[in-house]
Amino acid sequence: MKRTEQFPDGTPIDDWFYDIHIPNVEELGKKYILTEYHILDDGCVHTKEIQTLIDTAEKEGGGVIVVPAGTFLTGSLFFKQGVHLYISEGGMLKGSDDISDYPICETRIEGETCKYFAALINADGLDGFTMCGPGIIDGNGLRSWKAFWMRREWNPACTNKDEQRPRLIYLSNCKNVLVADLHLQNSHFWTNHIYRCDHVKYLNCYIFSPASPVKAPSTDALDIDVCTDVLVKNCYMEVNDDAVVLKGGKGPWADTAVENGSNERILVEDCSYGFCHGCLTCGSESIHNRNIILRRIKVNKASNLLWLKMRPDTPQHYEYITIEEIEGQVTNFLNIHPWTQFYDLKGRPDQPLSYADHVVFRNCACKCDTYFDVEPSKEQYHLSYFMFENLNIEAKKDGFSEEAIENVTVNHVKIKTE
Repeated sequence: MKRTEQFPDGTPIDDWFYDIHIPNVEELGKKYILTEYHILDDGCVHTKEIQTLIDTAEKEGGGVIVVPAGTFLTGSLFFKQGVHLYISEGGMLKGSDDISDYPICETRIEGETCKYFAALINADGLDGFTMCGPGIIDGNGLRSWKAFWMRREWNPACTNKDEQRPRLIYLSNCKNVLVADLHLQNSHFWTNHIYRCDHVKYLNCYIFSPASPVKAPSTDALDIDVCTDVLVKNCYMEVNDDAVVLKGGKGPWADTAVENGSNERILVEDCSYGFCHGCLTCGSESIHNRNIILRRIKVNKASNLLWLKMRPDTPQHYEYITIEEIEGQVTNFLNIHPWTQFYDLKGRPDQPLSYADHVVFRNCACKCDTYFDVEPSKEQYHLSYFMFENLNIEAKKDGFSEEAIENVTVNHVKIKTE
């Protein structure tokens, strides 16, 4: 029977989203096991040796780099066409905590294309890249977290990039990507960043960074940046920042820059969340998000379920977003406010107007501090066509204001307040 599910604007959900096959290591081609190439669990950083093995696998027609049981230290690795990564049970690929092991290169970070540090795992322009296995990729970020907070104490205005630290995984210009079953943890900076990719699946992953005793700053679970057709399914996310974040550019003319763009057809389902700042966040470096679904989610103590960061120096449009079948506890059920961190109109004489519309919440049962945390700001953004349907909410504060949104629909909503 052909499936008939649709994205919020009526676009059919393609069959690709229902294929959740995860290959075993035998399906990934010739195995290049680290220890068989004299790369040992010896406490030394083996960046050069592992990169040579990746390059050799490409020259020999492709295959899979296998990390066996043990802990193997490395700096930045750059994967090539036809070469995959498998982390075995008991195996850990662990990042160096020395920033000199991560080269500076032209990359994408915080809504801009600029020179910055490469990630631990890098892939650019690949078709059919797979990372999987029951093992761990660990960023080893504790040293940079401590350094960041010391720098912030010394200079409260320092930015995320001022403390030199790499991301865990950066995939750019790739398609048909699968990341499955892995523990992805302790990143120095963003944990997963995908840019200009299409048809990317994250399946059954455990994504973690700590909020204590040392906070892991800006360790977003998954930053989706100018991407189409992304599935995040059966993942656990607990990070000291936003979990699934939609990005795409920032600045007063961000919507005209060729390196920026939209995120479309993003499906996040059957996931569980521990602590995070936002379960689904649009912004702050984001210009257009359309056809986004967050469904069948269990949440424990997240700060925001849906967070729309409305940046006053950037034209933004968030549309056709559906949040449904959510259970658990959050601080704010819906959070919409101006986001003014590092505000800069760069000489533009007017402030661009932004929009959020066709947003649906349905079939949710949540406990929260505030149900409706929305700040009207008509000179900055226009909110319209929101629907709240079949909701059972326990909240310390309701906060609902029909005047904050044009064309709002409320059906079968129960709000129990203290």
